[in-house]
Amino acid sequence: MEQYLDYMINQIENLAKIPSPSGFTRKVVSYVEGVLKELKVDYKLTRKGALIVTIEGLNNNLERTVSAHVDTLGAMVKDIKSNGHIKFSQIGGYMLNSVENENCFLETSQGTEYTGTILTIKPSVHIHSDARTIERSLDNMEIVLDEKISTKEDVSRLGIEIGDFIFFDTRTQVTPSGFIKSRHMDDKASAGILLGMIKYIKENNIIPQYKTNFFFTNYEEVGHGASASVTENTFEFLSVDMGAPGEGQNSTEYATCICAKDSSGPYDYEFRNKLVELCKQNNIDYKIDIYPNYGSDASAALRAGYDLKAGLIGPGVFASHSYERTHKDGILNTAKLIQVYLQSK
Repeated sequence: MEQYLDYMINQIENLAKIPSPSGFTRKVVSYVEGVLKELKVDYKLTRKGALIVTIEGLNNNLERTVSAHVDTLGAMVKDIKSNGHIKFSQIGGYMLNSVENENCFLETSQGTEYTGTILTIKPSVHIHSDARTIERSLDNMEIVLDEKISTKEDVSRLGIEIGDFIFFDTRTQVTPSGFIKSRHMDDKASAGILLGMIKYIKENNIIPQYKTNFFFTNYEEVGHGASASVTENTFEFLSVDMGAPGEGQNSTEYATCICAKDSSGPYDYEFRNKLVELCKQNNIDYKIDIYPNYGSDASAALRAGYDLKAGLIGPGVFASHSYERTHKDGILNTAKLIQVYLQSK
């Protein structure tokens, strides 16, 4: 898989820069479609707008589904204040202080884009004695547009309406030491890995052990990404999302992280042990971990009532739901695990 690492990192960069909060994923799905057309791979779109690539296997009576999600965190215009500043509603679960002072842009329903900055209502220490201590709540946060406006009517004349989507500046960069820093590594990193895996399979005429569905979901951040369209014959569902390194955690940015349990409950024990054994047998760096505030597409599939074994892996992503960071080693180790998993019984 080493020869596909640069391709995966390039795809991760490209994906990260395409705005795609839950509910506004048509642009990123269109990009993935373009990549698949270049690879001459067949796919289908679900009614929800997700994308599924199916690869025939040695055994086509049973199927595996491997997912990554292309939707991200974001926001939406909630209200336009009398001074022309914008109140917003969150899409996904993130700390408000993680987006404070960040550049953003919004798109109107007519497709016009406007830039702005996310700030507290008391952003200046030279004016507000409580600027440092004001609660970072939605009531105390706003977006200041980069337009000469001073009233609500000024904003309305720009065509901005309640419900328009707001996107965060991802500040994507790859360092010489192999780190990938960007917003939305959750889960653009894993989506890039799956594109690299599809390219590997296509170019090397690989036949997986079982028919395999690569499922690019588009509503994971709001909880129902894989709650529909999982094929009836899927017996194993592997969600490729992220590990969460940090204080008290076993995960690292350099390994593939195998989740034993998250807030939705334990993942299938036999499936998890299979993944661990594959790592041991193939010298793949891995970590097992538990995430107390986490859910995945595999969780959504189980809640929807699908009868399958569920697993969760992914590269370690530091500072999740903030300005995130992963490393090429974690990308490669995760890709290697998927590679050997798809060819295993």
